[in-house]
Order: sequence, then structure tokens, then C-alpha cells
Amino acid sequence: MKIITSVRKMQAWADQRRSNGRCIALVPTMGALHAGHDALVRAALSSADDVIVSIFVNPTQFGPREDFDAYPRHFDEDLEILGKLSSGLTVFAPGVEEMYPEGVQADRISVDVGDMNRYLCGPFRQGHFEGVATVVLKLFHACRPHVAVFGLKDAQQFVILSRLAREMLLDVSVVGVPTVRAADGLAFSSRNVYLSPVQRKAAVVVSQAVHGAEEAIKKGEQRREALVEIMRSILCREDEARVQYADVVDADTLQPIEKISPGQHVLAAVAVHFGSTRLIDSVFTQAPAGQRVEKYDEGS
Repeated sequence: MKIITSVRKMQAWADQRRSNGRCIALVPTMGALHAGHDALVRAALSSADDVIVSIFVNPTQFGPREDFDAYPRHFDEDLEILGKLSSGLTVFAPGVEEMYPEGVQADRISVDVGDMNRYLCGPFRQGHFEGVATVVLKLFHACRPHVAVFGLKDAQQFVILSRLAREMLLDVSVVGVPTVRAADGLAFSSRNVYLSPVQRKAAVVVSQAVHGAEEAIKKGEQRREALVEIMRSILCREDEARVQYADVVDADTLQPIEKISPGQHVLAAVAVHFGSTRLIDSVFTQAPAGQRVEKYDEGS
């Protein structure tokens, strides 16, 4: 396994591989790897000759009261996990000074994601998606990938980065990998380690909520208000759960829709606190085509 910490060395390595006609895939991560990351790396290995896994805890996507300093960092364990997947991986692990040579001050140049952060996580994490889009653009320039692989659990992030690649005319194919879940349905997340045993048991309602909305949509419910109520009612089954948001938005624009059109692609998403731990989950789904069904009976 090759480990590169310099942007210039990473670019030189990638340029050399590209000149030899090899396809490069990038899996951007912040470390603290788990089964969800395994799926991303396996997808990358199946689609490219060379795979780069970046490990960089990006300071600009954390708000002032978020867990940047406490975010789990287990670099040696991450390398061990990656080594079991493939000995031929390349790890890009830059320091903050490499990715932000001018510093992370407020007047730095960054990517504006427009209205795509107005809903879902955006209002609760000011500057988060600008930080994500900025660092991913930097990673694309550093690693020179043909393909970039992201998890669909971070659905809003995936939609924004897909649009970033299109609008900035980047020659990178953005690929989404389905959410990897534990046996009880909870999505794997680096933040799951913060949950107490009681909170971990209660957290299963997060996945149940988004799948409840998905089922209702497939059975004909098109009213946003009703779908939000379905998700909230499931989440409120657990006293440990404090709902930050539950919503349904258009899957391409991330804007709320009062009524889903037949055949429309939508995203049902939630964010929930268990103690100080914030979990998110979501599902992409499509409304049935054809005749509109105005009301869905949850008991049907």
C-alpha cells in the first residue's frame, strides 16, 4: 500500500498513472472507516485500475459547535482495514496545510452551492456543504480521478457533489453506492460509536422512519405533509430521539415539494439527535407513474 501526504506528489503519481492509460477511482473519506466505507472501496476496485482512498478530516465542513476536535481519528486502524481490502490501494493523507495552504480563515476562496443547502441539513449546519464541496474540488485536483465514489447515506452531499461535477465541467464520473446497514437497519456511520447501548437500540427508528415514507410513496401518498407526519410519528416512538428535521424534497434540486408528481424522483430524509450524537438517514425513491392517488391510508 502506497501512502502519499503531499499534494504535488499525489498529482505527479496520478498524472503518471493516467499517462499509462490507467483508470483512477477516488474514495474520499474522513477516516474512522467502517463497513460502509468497505462497500465504497469495493465499488471503486470494481470500476478502476487504481484506487485512491483519501483520509482527511476537513476542518471547513465543521461548524463552531461541532465535533471537529473530537471526531474519531484512527489512522493505523484505517490502514489495516484498507490493507485487508487490497494491498494495491493508494492512500492520500494530507495535512491541513497541504489542502489549505493559505489557511482556513473566513476570507478563503470556497465553492458556493447556491440553494441546494437551504433545506434538510443546510440550515442546521451553516457552511457545511460549502466546506464539503470545496474540499472535494481540491481532492479532485490533487488526485486526478476519472471516477469518484460516495455513499448515498449522505444523500444531500451526493446530490450537491454530482451537480458540482456537472456544472464545473469536471471530467469526473460521480458514483453513488447504496447505504450499508446493520442487521436492524441502522445505517453505518462513524458517529455510531458515540451512542450508548440504550441509544443504539433506540436509533433503529431512524431507518424505520425513512423507509416508512418510502413505503407510503410507493403506495400512492403524494402529500409532503402526510409523509412528514409518518416519519415523525415513527421517530417519536423513542423518547431518546430528538427530531431535528424530517422532510421530502425533489431528488435533483433538493427543494421541498408540497405534492409529489407521478413518476417524480424524491428524497425522504431525517436528522435525529440521540443525546449529543446526530444521525442522518435518507432514501431515494420514485413515485408511481400514472393516475394520482390523493390519499394514502397507512393501515392499508
